[in-house]
Amino acid sequence: VGICKQEMLQKKKNAVLVDGVILNGPITDSKAGEKFVEEACKMIMEEVVQKADNVTEKVCEWRAPETLKQILDLEMRDTGESHQQLLQLCRDVIKYSVKTSHPRFFNQLYAGLDYYSLVARFITEALNPSVYTYEVSPVFLLVEEAVIKKMIEFIGWKEGDGIFNPGGSVSNMYAMNLARYKFCPEIKEKGLSGLPRLVLFTSEECHYSMKKAASFLGIGTENVYFIKTDERGKMIPEELEKQVQRARKEGSAPFLVCATAGTTVLGAFDPLDKIADICEKHGLWLHVDASWGGSALISRKHCRLLHGIHRADSVAWNPHKMLLAGIQCCAFLVKDNSGLLKKCYSAKAAYLFQQDKFYDVSYDTGDKSIQCSRRPDAFKFWLMWKALGTRGLEERVNRALALARYLVEEIKKREGFQLLLEPEYANVCFWYIPPSLRKMEDGPEFWQKLHQVAPIVKERMMKKGSMMLGYQPHQGKVNFFRQVVISPQVSREDMDFLLDEIELLAKDL
Repeated sequence: VGICKQEMLQKKKNAVLVDGVILNGPITDSKAGEKFVEEACKMIMEEVVQKADNVTEKVCEWRAPETLKQILDLEMRDTGESHQQLLQLCRDVIKYSVKTSHPRFFNQLYAGLDYYSLVARFITEALNPSVYTYEVSPVFLLVEEAVIKKMIEFIGWKEGDGIFNPGGSVSNMYAMNLARYKFCPEIKEKGLSGLPRLVLFTSEECHYSMKKAASFLGIGTENVYFIKTDERGKMIPEELEKQVQRARKEGSAPFLVCATAGTTVLGAFDPLDKIADICEKHGLWLHVDASWGGSALISRKHCRLLHGIHRADSVAWNPHKMLLAGIQCCAFLVKDNSGLLKKCYSAKAAYLFQQDKFYDVSYDTGDKSIQCSRRPDAFKFWLMWKALGTRGLEERVNRALALARYLVEEIKKREGFQLLLEPEYANVCFWYIPPSLRKMEDGPEFWQKLHQVAPIVKERMMKKGSMMLGYQPHQGKVNFFRQVVISPQVSREDMDFLLDEIELLAKDL
């Protein structure tokens, strides 16, 4: 203690003061900080990683918002809190968060835990890089280049370009803006004034981000023509042709078609070859939103789902979905290799993208992004790919679709379960008809009562914490369950449990 006091007195004696602030030495307590990180990492290992495949754990510890606010003590105060209090807060955050790595989390189009991707995230979080110039992010820029090159190979392009970004919605926005720039390059300088009425086409089953992008970019949601789909949710090419001709007759300027490879609800894949024929005929940019279905390209067995994707001008593909690369990991890929991305988005910031640097400035790829600061998301995918190899990634896709097929066959065997349609991907959509409704005549009252079943079952499973399963109404159909198989932690037993649990939770309805 005496030595510490002497050191403090010596510091004060030699203190350099500016505006009353002592500038000598660091103000952070490194040893205490390192200890906190060590204890927090141990907790993450014990409470998250080691429990990821434990089906006896709850998927979620449900609490109502007001209750959870009290438990977490969200108030931020003038003085900091002790490490023990902070560790307890971290423990509570883990306890009351949804365990998306749980084998019975089927709620979204992502799930599960990949250990290599997780380690990659730990590394990037610790290093805290931003991927815009080679000088500040040399490794991660080279990694992104390698990953994009490999993804382009799987699409079937001989060359191309791309950028990782914060989500499939942003990828679709990139595509819409890039297609518009290609159609009328002067928009970058002159803006929207003087342009004809631009029109784009996408299916009724497309992702809602297409409407958001049209709104955000000033194209307008009324200028998004939604093309009819067949009973499986696939865009009908003949309807697309009709709508393109209609737009031209109206004096509008068609510039883009967005096809979907793996729709959000039904998991439908649009007929890409036929759509590409129409795009070539009318000189339209073809973008394929393969955010969900793109990972089927890795599988030699299931890549046929995306037959014709090589004819696309751009593709959105999210490895954080089926391949478990960890949110967020989303690529926007472009067939063009003439620097169109950079021409469209470049702002030539002189303080960041200096052209007289001592290395090859072509590696400063940040100017082709709409972001400045950008996370090294490709690293998660790269480390996982290095660990598992292409065959390991392929096995994930094949197993997920095999489990989906198993579930479909079990649904067909069980009384009270009814498929909406035979799935072609990992989305399994079905109704559960409780015993009380099974003898009821098919009519408005029956469907009205059935519509109420899924929300009640969802509430019960959430409060019990046994599993999480999505539901929705869709295209005139009343609420049905949408089960999505992704995680390699999921087993045949989990498929059986899912059906048993629905029966148990709905037996009194």
